Amino acid sequence: MELRVDAKEMQTVLNQLFLKYGFSENKAILLSETFTENTLAGINSHGVNRVPVFIEYIKNGIVKIDAEAKKVQTFGTIERWDGGLGPGIVNARKCTSRAIKLAKKHGMGLVALRNTNHWMRAGAYGWQAAEAGCISILFTNTKPNMPAWGGKDSRIGNNPFVVSIPRNEGHVVLDMSLSQFSFGKIHEYDLKGQKLPYVGGWDKHDQLTKDPKSILGNERGLPIGYWKGSALSMVLDMLATLLSAGSSTYKISSRVHETGVSQIFLCIYPKLFGDDQLQQQLVDEIITYTHDVAPMKPGDRTYYPGERALANTIENSKNGMTINKEIWESILAL
Repeated sequence: MELRVDAKEMQTVLNQLFLKYGFSENKAILLSETFTENTLAGINSHGVNRVPVFIEYIKNGIVKIDAEAKKVQTFGTIERWDGGLGPGIVNARKCTSRAIKLAKKHGMGLVALRNTNHWMRAGAYGWQAAEAGCISILFTNTKPNMPAWGGKDSRIGNNPFVVSIPRNEGHVVLDMSLSQFSFGKIHEYDLKGQKLPYVGGWDKHDQLTKDPKSILGNERGLPIGYWKGSALSMVLDMLATLLSAGSSTYKISSRVHETGVSQIFLCIYPKLFGDDQLQQQLVDEIITYTHDVAPMKPGDRTYYPGERALANTIENSKNGMTINKEIWESILAL
């Protein structure tokens, strides 16, 4: 069953919740804002739905509420930071801000973060960079939840990947996991009692399936592009691990819970080129060209990355966010 909740109400409830669990006032505001923004964008799977799990991680001592990312090494425009196993959202916001600052000073800045926790909706930090006028390339490794192509057991992560491009009429923000469906999205389908629209992973009989419960039980997601997604997952894991001197998916697999992940925050400041009008024109002509096409089916249309998230935010700000009643009641109980 679903219900509608106003964004202001959600943010107030979540702020009180995070204060109750010992967060400072500033961190409670940052967390409640980010979880609410993610839900406003229609990404419940990495917004409100993740709050109970986040609280469990705090109770279990996996997320250190007082820890915060700190710089440990500097190499010109590249920096290494250590998250101290603090809240992933807080660490990611801070490292995105630092990468933006480096980019605005040098044209490009990269922050490689180790020992952090789940950053929830990866795209939130792409939007943050775009709002600051920066192009961004961001990614994280995860626990193993996909088989490497040709293998049976999960050995690679679905390593969420973000590219954002600032644009006057709506930022372009690609936010995708390297599994056909993120596991948060699979869980969302399961909550609704629905099948996936396409196969999303393997069941216990090694058959590709649309059944979310079967995939969640095995945590064997299907890589995007089959062998291509498998290879891309490995390379992103290698880059995140090498640049941060942090943990790989292999190391993360040895832990009971997914923690101590490695993340990359790369920002570029395009205003330094001095041709902002041309940049907007070039991006707009690509969007116009892809929009101007006959639909495959009546009622269908094309979207640029981030277009639907922006539309959802506008719609949900007016009419409230549709969320799972059971999830909301569990948050109120907390």
